[in-house]
Amino acid sequence: MKFPTAEAVRTGHGRLPFQEAMSLISLPDRHADGQTIKRYMSRRRPGLPGNEIIILAEKTKIAGMGHNAYGGHVYSQAGLAASLSLKAAQNATGRDGGGKKKKFCIHTIHGFFSEGGLGDRPYIYEVTNLSSNGAFPNLLVRVRQPVSASTNPDGDHYPRADADLPLGAVCFSAMVSFRPSGITQFDAQEPSPQSRFADILSSRKPMEWNPAPITDIKAALDSVPGARNAVGLFPGVDMRKVDMRAYNKDRPFHEKRELVLYKLLAPLPTTDASETVQGSSTGDEGGDEKCAIEGPDAHVGTHAYAADRNGLLMIGDHAGFGDEFARAATLSWSFVVHVNPDDVLMTYSDGDDQWWVQEACFPRVQAGRGIVHVKIWSPRGVHVASMYQDGIIRRQPRPGEKGKL
Repeated sequence: MKFPTAEAVRTGHGRLPFQEAMSLISLPDRHADGQTIKRYMSRRRPGLPGNEIIILAEKTKIAGMGHNAYGGHVYSQAGLAASLSLKAAQNATGRDGGGKKKKFCIHTIHGFFSEGGLGDRPYIYEVTNLSSNGAFPNLLVRVRQPVSASTNPDGDHYPRADADLPLGAVCFSAMVSFRPSGITQFDAQEPSPQSRFADILSSRKPMEWNPAPITDIKAALDSVPGARNAVGLFPGVDMRKVDMRAYNKDRPFHEKRELVLYKLLAPLPTTDASETVQGSSTGDEGGDEKCAIEGPDAHVGTHAYAADRNGLLMIGDHAGFGDEFARAATLSWSFVVHVNPDDVLMTYSDGDDQWWVQEACFPRVQAGRGIVHVKIWSPRGVHVASMYQDGIIRRQPRPGEKGKL
């Protein structure tokens, strides 16, 4: 595999726009048990956060670092594959099943990680219907990877030929639901973090906070000079972590908070370019076209992609695992959008007025697992979405402790 340079990791030079990082091509449909299975393949290598710290260390060995793919990639891309499949079906029939065509947006993504993703080969997505309710579409996405590395030795820009390689077991599956815009008859939310943490947030301009850590593990960051200020190659969004140490000091675990600010690296289309969905093959002879990553679902995907960054690792930091880190791995993850499609849209800006806020808390840690609860807030202080992530978080065993990591 071809890897970036330490200078690129330090400066963030070469970070990809979201639509490029998430780009897909359509594959020919399959048919089984009376259903059409829509198929897609990822084009670009997922992020490898463990590798970035190793690259930055310039070949210094960091114990405990791995090479698995960033889980937010397959999670977000599964939602996009479901979106493309729904649009293809609606485009083929010219209606939503209820007599007229509606515009839908991702409502929920419930994902399950059964195998670790690998960063040297593409993801193959297969999408089928869970229900036929035209007003509330529900789709199932199953994801697998080839059992061998990409035919491109660089491990990126995956060629179409990779889709013909033998596939391994399902590594990720998701249930994705969609809803059209609705009428708001009552609106309630708690005060926004922009108001609750106004003193902290106003103490610096957004870009003056440190970049979100390339991997939020104390031992790794302390071992590599400059690691805490490295921008990294996280695509799609610029992310800044607010210093909440003074606020969190002496607070019980469930009251600790982390705030992460983020905004788009590059413009992301807010509408679908046309009613004809690119890459929506309708038969065994179709496919092999690049799919358009655009519209409200692309923005939902961006929020979901960013929400996974360092989540479980932040639990480890608060739990005192930073110098004894052993493992972190997501098991299940739910993302729920609370608002209409227009309210999920992000605006690209060089100024300080378009920073979104992730507010994370950690309500439960037990049995080697932890919960990360993230609320997504718009620049205007609207609670747009929530994420609930359950995963393994463990330190190295101490003398006398037993149990499998």
